[in-house]
Amino acid sequence: MPVISAPYAFNEEELYVDLRSIFGHSLFLKCEGFNFAGSIKLKAATEMVESAERAGDLRPETILVESSSGNLGVALSMIAASKGYRFLCVTDSRCNLATRLMMEALGSQVHVVADQESNGGFLGARLAYIRSLCASDERCLWLSQYTNPSNWQAHYRRTAPAIARAFPRLDLLFVGAGTTGTLMGCAHYFREWNRPVRIIAVDSVGSVTFGGTPGHRMIPGLGMSVQPPLLDESYVDDVVQVEEADTIRACHRLAKRGFVFGGSTGTVVSGATDWLTRHEALGRTAVAIAPDLGERYLDTVYHDNWVQDLYGEDVLAPDPPFDADVAPLGPTPPEPQPRRRRRRHDA
Repeated sequence: MPVISAPYAFNEEELYVDLRSIFGHSLFLKCEGFNFAGSIKLKAATEMVESAERAGDLRPETILVESSSGNLGVALSMIAASKGYRFLCVTDSRCNLATRLMMEALGSQVHVVADQESNGGFLGARLAYIRSLCASDERCLWLSQYTNPSNWQAHYRRTAPAIARAFPRLDLLFVGAGTTGTLMGCAHYFREWNRPVRIIAVDSVGSVTFGGTPGHRMIPGLGMSVQPPLLDESYVDDVVQVEEADTIRACHRLAKRGFVFGGSTGTVVSGATDWLTRHEALGRTAVAIAPDLGERYLDTVYHDNWVQDLYGEDVLAPDPPFDADVAPLGPTPPEPQPRRRRRRHDA
């Protein structure tokens, strides 16, 4: 069993959920929430902090600063607590209460911007606050997940190779688009791989990442109100946009089968199953990346009053059953490889 002394040293890479019995499609969901930060953002956070350390940018008086809708803020809070750094997370009112409390429990300071910029939404207001803060206090170091190459490199080095090892015959990969760090890291890796993999980005309706019309979004995680600087659309084969009501439906459908995932995961699953329904995918190996778990969404995505107030009562209506006998079949999950036992050496 693993024995660690730092919380960021553990991250489960090899867990997948076969969604065929729930959604009627052959789709394997890579679960990225089983670490002490609770989300895939642990990888980007670790890579960005360690890159800053290697560059000599972190000193005892440094205050790490980052804009986050939640998950990256928790990951950076955990790393800062472990390494002895100060951290300030700038977020907005969409950030879940449980997420804010988690960051504060880890010793971080949380600043919530109240207003939106006319063009950049909440994100524009968060970035404006950070720029002003860094200009007035030289102790502040902005990691800038939106422009930092360590964001996508973390997934080029870790997430994509893990998927390639588990699914050597991979055909389709569905990745949620926020900062596009995960998307770009995986896309770069599979572009260089020894066989073609179709990369499908999943975005939220109301996001402008792929040129959509800006709109009101209440579920944090995926989607952007400004164009993400890391994005290179030439690496993306297709894009699916998901209504937040469909995100809610996917989350609740998973929960009814015992899998409580976060809002970002609900969006990715909804987008992936929608794409598979509209395209011939028989015999193809498809994987979707689940960025987070659902405990931090209990007062939003999984709270009936919150959901019905925002999306109407019909959003939680029972899903129509699918015929399991005619559901598209695909390859069976790969047999898990036995882990090698480490020999115990006596002193």
